[in-house]
Amino acid sequence: MTLRLILTRHAKSSWDNPTLDDHDRALNERGHKASKAIGKWLDQNDYCPKAVYSSTARRTSETWSHIAKHCHRANDVQFTSALYLASPDRMFTILQGSRHDSVMLLGHNPGTAMLAAFLVKTAPNHPKFDQYPSAATTVIDFEAESWADVSPRTGRVEAFIVPRDLTD
Repeated sequence: MTLRLILTRHAKSSWDNPTLDDHDRALNERGHKASKAIGKWLDQNDYCPKAVYSSTARRTSETWSHIAKHCHRANDVQFTSALYLASPDRMFTILQGSRHDSVMLLGHNPGTAMLAAFLVKTAPNHPKFDQYPSAATTVIDFEAESWADVSPRTGRVEAFIVPRDLTD
């Protein structure tokens, strides 16, 4: 069986209000545009997930809100504080608990970039993969019966995209 992980970092957020708690930072204009572009790209390429596990931070929920307008088949969307600034180990544990064959994890760096590097057998030939900039998204396929059976460095990168690849 093929399992698919869509690993997305939240889109660009605003730093305009230095008194705002990090958890409450919203997307800036570029972030809104980028998350819409990622949603459209996921839909056009038939990568939309069935389940979404997202950090509770405002910037991740806003990112999902834009993506969701293009990805209608996600029937299990969960916002969890466990993904807020989560380590790659914590993110992997959450993934392993899923019963869906197509899952999006929507989180933050450095955990998201580290998880991507941890899971893929061969990194994509893209100069931004190691950086994993805002709204970067990797589609990773695994041959496994369940997420609990997935091992590090066994994922095959189906696609990797950053917003600048999609927008001007």
